[in-house]
Amino acid sequence: MKRICVIGAGYVGLTTAACMADLGNRVTCVDINEEKIVMLQKGRLPIFEPGLEEIIRRNMKAGRLFFTTSYEEGINRPPAEFIFIAVGTPEGVDGEADLRYVRIAAERIGEIMDHPLIIVNKSTVPVGTGDWVADIVRSRQLQSIPFWVVSNPEFLREGSAVYDFMNPDRIVLGSLDREAAEKVAQLYLPLRTTIMITDLRTAEMIKYASNAFLATKISFINEIANICEALGADVKEVAAGMGFDKRIGRAFLDAGVGWGGSCFPKDVKALIHMAIVHGCHPQLLQAVVEINRDQRRRVVEKLREILKDLNGLVIGLLGLSFKPNTDDIREAPSLEIASRLLQEGAIVRAYDPVAMSNAARAMPSLIMCADPYELADGADALVVVTDWNEFKHLDLPRIKQLMRQPVIVDGRNIYEPEFMRELGFIYRGIGRGYNHPSVGSHIRSMEAEAVS
Repeated sequence: MKRICVIGAGYVGLTTAACMADLGNRVTCVDINEEKIVMLQKGRLPIFEPGLEEIIRRNMKAGRLFFTTSYEEGINRPPAEFIFIAVGTPEGVDGEADLRYVRIAAERIGEIMDHPLIIVNKSTVPVGTGDWVADIVRSRQLQSIPFWVVSNPEFLREGSAVYDFMNPDRIVLGSLDREAAEKVAQLYLPLRTTIMITDLRTAEMIKYASNAFLATKISFINEIANICEALGADVKEVAAGMGFDKRIGRAFLDAGVGWGGSCFPKDVKALIHMAIVHGCHPQLLQAVVEINRDQRRRVVEKLREILKDLNGLVIGLLGLSFKPNTDDIREAPSLEIASRLLQEGAIVRAYDPVAMSNAARAMPSLIMCADPYELADGADALVVVTDWNEFKHLDLPRIKQLMRQPVIVDGRNIYEPEFMRELGFIYRGIGRGYNHPSVGSHIRSMEAEAVS
């Protein structure tokens, strides 16, 4: 049984602490938010993450998992062999990663540590942060005590974080001391996966490059969707055809309203910022961000195309979280779409299975509904923003009967256009080809031009 301290009780910190305890280690999770720690000590979670609460309660009962606001308790009582820094690194003013919480954690570690230990950077941090953390810890030590820094970027997806931790594609470790990296690798051996050991900066870059590539893949298929829509092709079929190619793969080829959340937006912008600061020209990454921003605007354009003037109309949003199985609304497409609709004078309602309280705090002007049917009652249009399974199994005839105008803009392509038309809906998906009203006239004009 190894002794581990995890600093930070957010998505990454809680998942890391709970799963490390479940692997048989003694883990203390430290967070300065007293309200959050009191809640966790009672076995309740401050976030929604499937399966996590059960693991936390089980390991607390087994005496392997503890929560505290005290750095001293987490680091020295009993002496921790590993300290995982898993604090937030939010987006800064110019897109850079804000490292204030990493700095605070490093300072406190240096001030408090009274024995040799390994510091593991789990937070997503700019390339070079490992060296910076080492300098901070060293500068804060009252006496010279050996320590080692290892980068261990996380690749967890909100909504499936527990599964991802226990079933990783790979573990990436970076350090200037291979022996320290190998000791961290020992913690992950029960997971029986590929463990890659490299240097600090390369490990930090792997995280940014991975997220930037996945964001690029989504923006690419959204660009293709817009072209499909103009030319009469169906992007779902196009994506399926592309995905059979092993060089491409099917994952992250779902066209829609774009990516959001706590990782992709800030990580792509941070990588852009790092590139520019170091004299590079990241034009592809800049286009990835612009395309993603445009997808939210296109949803409002589709509504305006059908309904003309949106002023005074009731628009319902199906989904608020940036993806299903989470209550996270950070950089969620729903908030930007709602903001644009409100600017046009629309009355905006919303329903989400778990994210309504978070969204209500972020945007009080939204009208929250108890279920999708209350949302649809008297609505002029519905917009599918989050692809919750619940929305795929709605009583659509009842939805149509409740609506004032049977308009649905499907921002996640969860319905089939032909089926929706048969039910009597005015339906618009994303890149669904012949569903677009201008396609027929566009094709006819091309035919006429060819004849002449």
